[in-house]
Amino acid sequence: MQDDFVRRNLPPPEQWPRLLFDGPGLDFPPRLNACLELLDRAVAEGHGERIAVYGQSEAWSYRELQDRVDRLARVLREQLGLVPGNRVLLRGANSPWLAACWLAVWKAGGVAVGSMPLLRAKELRQILQQAQVSHALCAASLHAELELAAADCPTLRQVLLVGDADFEQRLAAASPGFETYDSAADDPSLIAFTSGTTGVPKGCVHAHRDVLAMCEVFPRHCLKPSQDDVFIGTPPLAFTFGLGGLLCFALHARAATVLLESPTPPRLLEAIARHRATICVTSPTGYRQLAALGDRDSLRSLRKCVSAGEALNLATRQQWRAVSDAGMYDGVGGTEMMHIYIASSPEDYREGAVGRVLPGYQARLVDGDMRDVPVGQTGTLAVRGPTGCRYLADERQTRYVRDGWNLTGDTYHADADGYFYYHARVDDMIITSGYNVAGPEVESVLLEHPAVADCAVIGVPDEARGQIVKAFVVLREGFAGDQDLVAQLQDYVKNHAAPYKYPRAIRFVTELPRTETGKLQRFRLKDSP
Repeated sequence: MQDDFVRRNLPPPEQWPRLLFDGPGLDFPPRLNACLELLDRAVAEGHGERIAVYGQSEAWSYRELQDRVDRLARVLREQLGLVPGNRVLLRGANSPWLAACWLAVWKAGGVAVGSMPLLRAKELRQILQQAQVSHALCAASLHAELELAAADCPTLRQVLLVGDADFEQRLAAASPGFETYDSAADDPSLIAFTSGTTGVPKGCVHAHRDVLAMCEVFPRHCLKPSQDDVFIGTPPLAFTFGLGGLLCFALHARAATVLLESPTPPRLLEAIARHRATICVTSPTGYRQLAALGDRDSLRSLRKCVSAGEALNLATRQQWRAVSDAGMYDGVGGTEMMHIYIASSPEDYREGAVGRVLPGYQARLVDGDMRDVPVGQTGTLAVRGPTGCRYLADERQTRYVRDGWNLTGDTYHADADGYFYYHARVDDMIITSGYNVAGPEVESVLLEHPAVADCAVIGVPDEARGQIVKAFVVLREGFAGDQDLVAQLQDYVKNHAAPYKYPRAIRFVTELPRTETGKLQRFRLKDSP
């Protein structure tokens, strides 16, 4: 017996992107289970006694992680009645147990539905209803909002609170060992809901082979981790950036990962030193925060730093270089595409560019009629490869996929050597007095000013110019947000960029609206006075 709800609610095949599997490591067999490849095979290969995951106060070896995963998979199938294909909501902060929940759902044949810990009942209700979730594995401390949401979600039949007495008793009663569900490579393994930069999340369906594909592209061709690495970072496992960068990449390399429940900058800095972490995974915002607190001594264990989620500008790179010799690995990916498909390593970095398309993917820049734009001109990024967008029962599929290509909604220009230079989201491009202005470009200039700790730039309506450039600025300690500073910042942009790009309006704020993954929510700023 198998629940085929997800397959039945995929877009029709003619709306799918064209999937390509002709890159190294992408020739997947027809039967494939992500848990078997990432965990069971690691133990079988002799890595059982190596540390797989560190938590706040615990460290589990690969064998210990496997035992917990096996018992939890058995609880799901034998005690909670999980049928392969059922959707399982995962709710909790990053921790070894949350990692075990992801793996156990895959091992049991379920479809994992990640949820950010800060989601409220209204947002959880939308996910539960759209995915028709039947089971939930929820941290006991986060149960209240789920309980409120569940009242309107009759499909949710079983809720297991991770960490309470019932959870412990069920695990103790479960026999050790569990035979991994024999899933097809294209069986759905997860539904990742977009992180909300547009305000309306969409459910992105990914298969077991997608999980392995993300491990075979960016890590193989760019990051190149080894079994001696220790991963650490901030993105939640509910976000595919975190699922890959903090769990799957580490297990695929037979390395270790540190999962922090509250990865504030001070706690992250302390944990990097305590665990001698070698690979950090976070957003540009995270690196700016670390750079403000850390120094070369506290960050000396780091060798590689992965940045994604938003544009990594030159100012942030310079701030990071001042405190760390760790190389920066920049990348662009997306929930719809699973993970990173364009990237650069320190050896392949060209100033201002994100990087080049990774082996296994193809990328081009197109106009509104899907025609290639000339080298050097700005166009919309179109991508295809071993992963791609398949929204769950969502009419927006036809906006993201066109002629077999995934249209990411980002604008770039490319040089003759194939390096891609980010401009802005298509819907974030500011048109003022006939000029196109990319908000991230103005942000990059502002961040170089000593008074600016963080900033965001948007376009706001203006009767005379159509739009004007408006900046929201978070100041560093010791600076006053007065008219003199407004004039200074405006002059600074005029002197370091084309004058028409300067912000005609500046508002000083204490913080910027961001998702749990660090992405800036510009749509919320557009509603601000």
